[in-house]
Amino acid sequence: MALIFSRKIPLSYAFGVFVPSAIQKTALIADHSGEFFSKRVFGQYQLVALQHFSSGSVSQPGRICWRGSSNVVLLRKLEIALREHQVDEAWVTFIDFKKLYGFPTGSMVNMLISRLSYSSDHHWLQKACDLVFLILKEKPGLLQFPVLTKLSISLARAQMPVPASMILRVMLERENMPPLTILWSVVSHMVKTEIGACLASNFLVQMCDCFLHLSAKGSVRAKVVKPDAMIFNLVLDACVKFKSSLKGQEIVELMSKAGVIADAHSVIIFSQIHEMNGQRDEIKKLKDHVDEVGAPFIGYYCQFYDSLLKLHFKFDDIDSAAQLLLDMHKFQESVPNKKLRMDQEKRLLVPIGSNNLKTGLKIQVMPELLQKDSILTVKHKQELVMFRSGKLLLSNRALAKLVNGYRRHGRTTDLSKLLLCMQQDFHVLGQSSFCSDVIDACIRLGWLEMAHDILDDMDAAGAPIGSTLHMALLTAYYCREMFKEAKALLRKMRKAGFVVNLSDEMVATACLSEAANNASSSSSKSDLIDFLVREMREEEKAIPSVGYELNSSIYYFCKAKMMEDALKTYKRMQHMKIQPTVQTFSYLIDGFSSLGMYRDITILWGDIKRNVGSKDLEVSRDLYEVLHLNFLRGGYFERAMEVIGYMKERNMYCDKWMYKDEFLKFHKNLYRSLKASEARTEAQSKRLEHVKAFRKWVGID
Repeated sequence: MALIFSRKIPLSYAFGVFVPSAIQKTALIADHSGEFFSKRVFGQYQLVALQHFSSGSVSQPGRICWRGSSNVVLLRKLEIALREHQVDEAWVTFIDFKKLYGFPTGSMVNMLISRLSYSSDHHWLQKACDLVFLILKEKPGLLQFPVLTKLSISLARAQMPVPASMILRVMLERENMPPLTILWSVVSHMVKTEIGACLASNFLVQMCDCFLHLSAKGSVRAKVVKPDAMIFNLVLDACVKFKSSLKGQEIVELMSKAGVIADAHSVIIFSQIHEMNGQRDEIKKLKDHVDEVGAPFIGYYCQFYDSLLKLHFKFDDIDSAAQLLLDMHKFQESVPNKKLRMDQEKRLLVPIGSNNLKTGLKIQVMPELLQKDSILTVKHKQELVMFRSGKLLLSNRALAKLVNGYRRHGRTTDLSKLLLCMQQDFHVLGQSSFCSDVIDACIRLGWLEMAHDILDDMDAAGAPIGSTLHMALLTAYYCREMFKEAKALLRKMRKAGFVVNLSDEMVATACLSEAANNASSSSSKSDLIDFLVREMREEEKAIPSVGYELNSSIYYFCKAKMMEDALKTYKRMQHMKIQPTVQTFSYLIDGFSSLGMYRDITILWGDIKRNVGSKDLEVSRDLYEVLHLNFLRGGYFERAMEVIGYMKERNMYCDKWMYKDEFLKFHKNLYRSLKASEARTEAQSKRLEHVKAFRKWVGID
């Protein structure tokens, strides 16, 4: 006679979410012949079986017994649910099987992950990710590599960058990566958000580290994990988009170390990163090669020249800015019209840091190489340099910067010479009114002496300006009661034939009448005037040009590991009361780190906190991340936790996976078994406390 018992089955808890089990849905009663049929009693599910489970069959209290064939029944049920894409049913069945028998077959587990990956529902995609990590913990041999690839791209497409990066890192730990075309897709989806870009950047850093480590060992697996130019371009472009310039600089250097060839897109993005970091010399190293590319590439390098021109202005180097504008025109005229090259050309080596550094990095560059299957489109901001009708043109904003720069230095004659050259060189490019526009803007802004000087320079050079601007200047003189200057200008106008048969009084009356009419009308200002006004306002808030010069010196000394000279320059900056920038501290940290001088970084951290406290410095997530990693390497865990606190206060994303890896790399067994009561000194006790706090935060314990 069959032994019959019943009890209410509790809900199954699966990976943090309560899911009704298949056992709850169906009560099974075994008769003498061993056949099963369902039964529901008074709205409660009951289970009837021949005998109890053994105590080791299930972790839940109480014991349930299925007949041996229930294993096959559940597997069959799981297989049918997966084949018919019934994800809910498949998941519930899997949970029941896992409780009773452990994991099903490898093929069944991988099929389940695959089916979950097809879902567009974040809930099921997260379940798939959780399942992967459960398998890795309990039975890693079950996982198949193609399933992880499929899951990673599904997570990325669903804009779930955190789990997507976790799956990619699992594959990297196994020294295996998806095909590059698939990896392109995963990364391209991740970098659409700021957190995704952060994770993609850190993953690329880890990928490069893995490649360099395997290459050093001569492992054949190195080729499998080597990133290509497309991956670098996608991540670097995201660094520009989200203003992650310090991370971008790190990745440019890793591109050099990994031996990846930079193409045309890479060079453009490099220039944007160097612009954000104020590294003018780095762009100048690339300029000679860019100037030699074919005419069809002019449009691609519009952004490159834009970035270099901006840095000339930031360094207050008006002469270099003017020369670049003239070079742009000569460059377009002299370069032969070659076909657009999509294949491999000669590789060029461009140094990073300083040309004089014997051990410095050099990056391989091919300025005329464009990837045939590129999925990246570099967008041009076109702020100073524009690309129109196949030509590079100067914007009014750039012209305003030039005019304001020459005016600030009292070099009106040099401005006139430049305007004359630009008038001639840019005439064929559709920009021939530079002189008139500048004179008109000067008059409207009240810079009458400057306007008069430019008019005189134009006349002396044999490029006279028409009567309209002369009359405008004369009117301005009369309105401001500058009669002496008006009389001199009027004599000049009579000599040029602009004023005939009119007395000085009649001209003055006519000018004042014209001025009154203009005042009552609502004539709008030109774009050039608006940009000049904006330029003067922004000038007050801009970093002094000497700040950029000092930062460049600090960058050079740190790359050369000349830290005494770097610190002297830093102290000079403080003495001159020039506010250090994020780049200033980043270069110093990088220099100290390269020499293992972690204690000096803790001293620098004090300066950073003081600047942050006085609101003179806004620290980026990149800088906090660099500080945190160096404190981990040096074993300064109190400082590491302090940095985490600052990041939390500012709602900055923390990549715990990367920090955990860094800790395990240097301090895997540190204080692992030491108890607080066993600490020998108070200092050791405090350090133990901070180590445990960090381990808990990253989830090591």
